[in-house]
Amino acid sequence: MKVAAEEVPRPPLDESAAAFFDVDNTMMAGASIFYFARGLAARDFFDSRDLLRFGWQHVTYRLRGHENPDGMRDARETALAFVAGRSVAEIVRYGEEIYDERMAEQIYSGAHALAQQHLDAGQRVWLVTATPVELASVIARRLSLTGALGTVSEVTDGTYTGHLVGGLLHGQAKAEAVQALAEREGLDLSRCWAYSDSINDLPMLSLVGHPVAINPDPDLKTVAREREWPIKDFRTARKAVRIGIPAAAGAGALAGGVAAGMALRRRVASV
Repeated sequence: MKVAAEEVPRPPLDESAAAFFDVDNTMMAGASIFYFARGLAARDFFDSRDLLRFGWQHVTYRLRGHENPDGMRDARETALAFVAGRSVAEIVRYGEEIYDERMAEQIYSGAHALAQQHLDAGQRVWLVTATPVELASVIARRLSLTGALGTVSEVTDGTYTGHLVGGLLHGQAKAEAVQALAEREGLDLSRCWAYSDSINDLPMLSLVGHPVAINPDPDLKTVAREREWPIKDFRTARKAVRIGIPAAAGAGALAGGVAAGMALRRRVASV
């Protein structure tokens, strides 16, 4: 006799608390825009010279452990130039595919577990990142998070123009976006958490009652110690798992992802 499975009750929504996670080097190893660029290059969106430039910025980021705002801006503007004239629906579809192919295995299981703890407590969890909002939203959906705030690209008639609306969601702009979200959602920022690896996110971290440094760059580590903020480092303990990928993706996709990860590690080791 079959027994109906009991539905797991959801915790009551904690209306005034939320958690805000940076993405690059906080929720995932490396830069999401680079993985996206690799996926687009595999689909002939741009040539090998552009991918090499993306790749060098990514390797530099992984080795130094901090963001270069000018490099980030160049990478994202290059990506914008190559999606100009493409439909939003097409890019979102590719974002879903590229997450499965290249990003899922880069998610820090420890950071994902922290986000899940907030969800289990009935709190909303948002990604806050300079990554294009469409890609950030794909990552948030795959991780079953509440939503994402990201850099907004100009769209006309469902098609990208190749320009930004405003600037990158970076530094002070992140704090302003979180503040606006808190006002809209009725959040008490003194009860909220924020997680980041970068000193560039100090405005966002300083905005909430519970800032946490994850995989911090040297400057953020210094500030976190001075202010007695919790510090967590998932870089050496990251397991080779694929988080937020549908089970039906199959062994072929997994093998391809492992091969890509091994190739990237070999390039990093040779630098």
